[in-house]
Amino acid sequence: MKRMTKLALGAGVVLLAIGVARTARTGDLAKAGPAEQAAAARVLSRQLPLAGHVGAPGVVEPRDREAALAFHVPGIVAAVHVEEGAWIEAGTPIVALRDESEKAQVAAAEAELASAQAVLRKLRSGARREDVRAARAEADAAKARAKLSGEVHARTERLVAEGAATQEALDSAAAQARADERTAAALEARWEALADGSRPEDVAAARAAVALAEAHLAQARANLERLVLRAPTAGEVLQVLVQVGEYVNPAAGPAVTFGDTSALRVRLDVDERDVARVRSGQPATIVADAWEERFAGRVVEIGRRMGRKNVRTDEPTERLDTKILEVLVELDGRPPLPQGLRVTGYVGASESAAATAER
Repeated sequence: MKRMTKLALGAGVVLLAIGVARTARTGDLAKAGPAEQAAAARVLSRQLPLAGHVGAPGVVEPRDREAALAFHVPGIVAAVHVEEGAWIEAGTPIVALRDESEKAQVAAAEAELASAQAVLRKLRSGARREDVRAARAEADAAKARAKLSGEVHARTERLVAEGAATQEALDSAAAQARADERTAAALEARWEALADGSRPEDVAAARAAVALAEAHLAQARANLERLVLRAPTAGEVLQVLVQVGEYVNPAAGPAVTFGDTSALRVRLDVDERDVARVRSGQPATIVADAWEERFAGRVVEIGRRMGRKNVRTDEPTERLDTKILEVLVELDGRPPLPQGLRVTGYVGASESAAATAER
């Protein structure tokens, strides 16, 4: 009885509003005609829950909500690669900022890496065989000179002892013998170093230089990549909020809104008094004011925590202080509902039962 009273009261309010509107247009108190009565009945049928249903306001959204895509850094828009409504694959560039400086940094890092790699290859390869043979020949020649100088020094010592040579000549021969001996030792050590290859310490230092150059290159490429806004997943470009030549600041908001519209969902705000009547898998019926038809769906997710309302119905009697539970309904097929459209959802009865209750 209470329900019938509320229904009659609601119908009276709507008919009264329609009558006032007609009075304002025509200047008389004409009664509501069949068209006005049908409109009132349709509005009431959408605003009042169907028998056995839980009614709740909701909003249409993509399969995984809308993604608000923004740049990491500010800059000037150089190109917009896609149009609104385009379906693109994951990784597809959507918007790009000017990148002349970042490209130059990448080129410099690539040159630095090439230089470090060349030094490492040289150290790993060691000396050429020709260089090793030349060093061996120089060492042998130095040893021969040292041997000759030693013999001259010994002979000079005998001549000095016999009085046939001066002390000055002996000192000169001794100095030459020492110099040639040291030269021979140095050239022998150089030959051995070339034959043994590079020192482990030198190779380790070269490897570290290559690793540092690789890190610089990775950083430069990352800075360049930050100037391109790409699709995080496959989906539809819902809005492009920037234009070529425009200065973009991430703090000002997203540059693109994006979503997977391969399936549509409705996020319902179920009143805290009705949460016990909602179950996962229940059929649901979605109603939108702009469409005569009803859209079928099924409950696929139920929130785990109560929260504040997400959807405002703008009704004068709406309570804003109540807690709600978010219930996600996935719609069947691909209905022509735009993202963000406010709708009304009824959960808890089959579509045929909903149609019967409506009649």
